[in-house]
Amino acid sequence: MYRITEVVKQLLILNGLLYLVTHWMMPQLGPALAMYYPASDFFRPWQIVTHMFMHANFQHLFFNMFALFMFGTALESYLGPKKFLILYLLSGFGALALYLLVWYFEVSGYSPAEYQLFLSRPYSMVGASGAVFGLLAGYGMLFPESQIMLLIPPIPIKAKYFVVIYAALELYFGISQTNPGVAHFAHVGGAIFGALIILYWRKSGFR
Repeated sequence: MYRITEVVKQLLILNGLLYLVTHWMMPQLGPALAMYYPASDFFRPWQIVTHMFMHANFQHLFFNMFALFMFGTALESYLGPKKFLILYLLSGFGALALYLLVWYFEVSGYSPAEYQLFLSRPYSMVGASGAVFGLLAGYGMLFPESQIMLLIPPIPIKAKYFVVIYAALELYFGISQTNPGVAHFAHVGGAIFGALIILYWRKSGFR
């Protein structure tokens, strides 16, 4: 389970390198690669992809990459590199889709002045969390009985229960606007798309 696989390794390297470049070597590059509201003057088409490889700080990077390593190795070994990468990327795009949908409904209630003020400010989202939540959902569906050791409290829990509880918490945090600096709906979107992809592959056959 802990042997690093090729696509996971390349994703770890890519995320790590981009973090070093955008936080230490060329910090001015970071804002250009983050994801902005599509109507914003800050938006560029490539951000649809690049935001998934950007991270706000080292803690953000560490926990996403730790989860990618922990769950991605087993998934890539089971699915193969091609399907694993498809799961990862489509989960990330699905996370973005739900986040943008929620964003749209939020700003649709703004007055014209509030909307113009919103567009003039560089509100953005970054991170691999949506893609990682897709992997987490896939892991819970493909390895439902496997044990995951929680950090707080340090107790084991079956993967199928962990995924459902974690996704439900993210949905609650999103609806209640707990910690608004975190893209909770992107996490939920990633988990939903990851689960749908696995369901589709199960129906059509994995190999």
